[in-house]
Amino acid sequence: MKISEFRKKPENMLMLMAIGVPLSFDIWRTLLNNFAIERVAFTGDLIGILQSLREVPGFLAFTVIFVLLLVREQRVAVVALATMGLGTALTGFFPTVYGLYFTTILMSVGFHYFEAIQTSLTLQWLPKDRAPIIMGRLISVGAFGGLITFGFVYLAFELLNLDYVWMYLIGGGATMLVAFAAFSMFPKFESHTAQHKHIVLRKRYWLYYALTFMAGARRQIFVVFAGFMMVERFGFAVDEMALLFLANGALSMFLAPKIGRLIAHWGERRALTLEYIGLIGVFIGYAFVANATIAIGLFILDHIFFAMAIAIKTYFQKIADPADIASTASVGFSINHVAAVVIPAVFGIIWMVAPAVVFLLGAVMAGGSLVLSRLIPHAPAPGTEVQLPFRAQSLPAGE
Repeated sequence: MKISEFRKKPENMLMLMAIGVPLSFDIWRTLLNNFAIERVAFTGDLIGILQSLREVPGFLAFTVIFVLLLVREQRVAVVALATMGLGTALTGFFPTVYGLYFTTILMSVGFHYFEAIQTSLTLQWLPKDRAPIIMGRLISVGAFGGLITFGFVYLAFELLNLDYVWMYLIGGGATMLVAFAAFSMFPKFESHTAQHKHIVLRKRYWLYYALTFMAGARRQIFVVFAGFMMVERFGFAVDEMALLFLANGALSMFLAPKIGRLIAHWGERRALTLEYIGLIGVFIGYAFVANATIAIGLFILDHIFFAMAIAIKTYFQKIADPADIASTASVGFSINHVAAVVIPAVFGIIWMVAPAVVFLLGAVMAGGSLVLSRLIPHAPAPGTEVQLPFRAQSLPAGE
């Protein structure tokens, strides 16, 4: 494909930026537990506070709608990606509690603003019938970026013996270069529908809000405590964690497009049902696992299920007023992070007393999500947003 043709497709810009995210974020999360424990002497309660602070910008992601009054969404996405890279690049230079808090928040502002805008642009730019397929490809491309990152981390520690400062600097700098490439290569792409520039909350989107809230709660169990368990309980070193994330990335790169096609074929209701049944088993397994090999299997399976979350976004795309997408995507991102602000700190305290309880509570959350997923209609559409057990229920499109 010629460069001129490549530049004309908005999904290509989305894919380029999707590569840029793991170059920073996967460096940050792969090194975090070891960096926090080895250089900053973090304990479970401090890591919980850090993760709660990291999620505050996600909770405030709805504020991006006000930024859009002044700056185009596409431009905001690029600036946010560069900000994430900057926060990551600075992390190794501040090996103190408050220094790590500061760089984490900076990285997180960029990451969460970018993720909110990326979701909005994806749902606006892609047709409904192809959205889950292309979103699966975006996950696959991001996983490829993750493979590069995790492979680099492993080789850097094993062969080059690089310090944390250089690892963070290289990862963050690479993301900033991708942001510059996205800015300079692609023209301005127009949305098919003018977007509302105010906060939109509608009664008929309540199931989407509920699913998004529960997904945010579930995600924290994996992001915060599953990785911490591998380091604290099983003594995984940096290179071993890098290999584990490398395996996750390789599987995601292969499976995510297939999961996207599965969602397009199966529908959101059945795909999410499968995810949450699987997660109940994974979380119960985390609670009682005593064998490192089994823990690795659970960790990988947990990560694979993340691709199923595409179904929540495509469910919303099918029921939404097209003009609501930008606003509701940012509001949904904030809702996703309500629990995320609280859970790491609270569950970090629980972890100090009984780590198994953290994962059992995760199983309860997955059970609640399973119940909600069964309320999704087989054919979601405006006016058919929810299906109760014995009858279909809809609200007027304007409510």
